[in-house]
Amino acid sequence: MAASPQPAAGQQSSAGRLFGTDGVRGLANVDLTAELALELAVAAAHVLADTGAFAGHRPTAVVGRDPRASGEFLAAAVTAGLASAGVDVLDVGVLPTPAVAHLTAVLGADLGVMLSASHNAMPDNGIKFFARGGVKLADELEDAIEQRRHEPWTRPTGAGVGRVRRSKDARGLYSGHLLAVAPHRLDGLKVVVDAANGAAYAAAPETLRRLGAEVVAIAAEPDGVNINDGVGSTHLGHLRAAVLEHGADVGIAHDGDADRCLAIDAAGNEVDGDQILAVLALGMREAGTLRHDTVVATVMANLGFKLAMRREGISVVETKVGDRYVLEAMRAGGYTLGGEQSGHVVLLEHATTGDGLLTALYLLGRMAQTGKPLAELAAVMQRLPQVLVNVRDVDKSRVDDDVSVKSAVAQAEAELGESGRVLLRPSGTEQLVRVMVEATTQEQAAALAERLAAVVRSELSVS
Repeated sequence: MAASPQPAAGQQSSAGRLFGTDGVRGLANVDLTAELALELAVAAAHVLADTGAFAGHRPTAVVGRDPRASGEFLAAAVTAGLASAGVDVLDVGVLPTPAVAHLTAVLGADLGVMLSASHNAMPDNGIKFFARGGVKLADELEDAIEQRRHEPWTRPTGAGVGRVRRSKDARGLYSGHLLAVAPHRLDGLKVVVDAANGAAYAAAPETLRRLGAEVVAIAAEPDGVNINDGVGSTHLGHLRAAVLEHGADVGIAHDGDADRCLAIDAAGNEVDGDQILAVLALGMREAGTLRHDTVVATVMANLGFKLAMRREGISVVETKVGDRYVLEAMRAGGYTLGGEQSGHVVLLEHATTGDGLLTALYLLGRMAQTGKPLAELAAVMQRLPQVLVNVRDVDKSRVDDDVSVKSAVAQAEAELGESGRVLLRPSGTEQLVRVMVEATTQEQAAALAERLAAVVRSELSVS
């Protein structure tokens, strides 16, 4: 399988699941084939039917994709599978993942399907499912879909087969939603938006312009193969250069399916998801919309974020890595803001998943409302140096129990005291252990991370 942060789509992951933390992902037409896409669509229809989701009405599904070339045949396969199982399909074409989730909810669809590999390179692709209401499927439903891929079934015929139609106004519905919930107009702001040659290539600049911003759009010409190619939220150099060249107030970066948002301030400095969360938390508390004065973040959130929130009297609820877990905690606790350092931010009053465009509107709206530059707003937190080392080809299942590894971690934590922290985390999608160290200096963080990585590599090696 090609280098990809998800398990190969025709195989079991090391954790025994086909689905990773964000759907099924793999090398398109090798791991993730048209046959598999069709099987998963049929199985999803059957599983949801058995839960009673289709009871009393003819089922419908919303299907969208990012601009990857492989998305064309994979979307066709998903559509064919759903229609053959008796589900009507609304094909919304190229749209961001949060747009598919939103449309699934507002149109009353029983199922949403997005074909995207998010920030991955173009050869990969993925499938993620949304249940009624635009929420991601629970783990047990994903497991049931996997288990029922090859079961025999009675096929509908005649008028019982699903019908397929193409939406003419899907992007307009999504943009209209964003305009309706935007907290502030953006007149006077000059914004560079990097659409990663992805799903937000049209919606992002259009929405910002309609709110009054002066927009310079880059990486907004997808051709099927250039998605995430040196641009977008995982490659910020292009955006940084454009912000400086155009003298912009801010740069906004999305990934291939636009569920992420990162930023560049006017001086060319990166503003990551933790900093964006901090800015939004203060703004929402001031507006009275930060429910329970609490924000949800993952264990990978920078210690500087947690210290800043503590200083400001805002509570932080921690979850496992993955926006689905952030969302679960938000729904369980009734919280309105959560997210990840990577730029997945969930604004639960207006979205059921991470929405990069909505996040950008809130961040830019805060700038416009306060009249403050992004650098000043982001200074609410001091980002401690954080070093992450991925240790591959090790038995990740033993990371929490190995005596030598635990001893090395304890020693590192003693050296750091209260001025840093250590986190060893088995990847949910790959056979590797992530070693993360935060410290007061980059040098100390790097040295401790490499030392711990060497212990993990030595003690947990599978070769």
